[in-house]
Amino acid sequence: MQKNSSLMVRLDEQSKALLSAAAEMRRVSVSDYVRSVVVRQAEREVAAAKSQTIAMTADEQLQFWTALAKPPKLTKSQKALGAIMRGEA
Repeated sequence: MQKNSSLMVRLDEQSKALLSAAAEMRRVSVSDYVRSVVVRQAEREVAAAKSQTIAMTADEQLQFWTALAKPPKLTKSQKALGAIMRGEA
């Protein structure tokens, strides 16, 4: 892959140290580490968006289904609007 475009990212010290440690574990530069991880993640996200797939962790799935199972609590204004739309007001 020819590298001919640059990208600058500002990080807090803790994030930079974490990236440096991860890069060191792989024995690559921080730039190479960020490039490999970020590009791979971007490819997954673009592919998921194109296939209209939403990826959720198990906890996120549980929260999602729990929210869907609960009937919404309507505000007073929403109830009034519903009555108007049904011709009851």
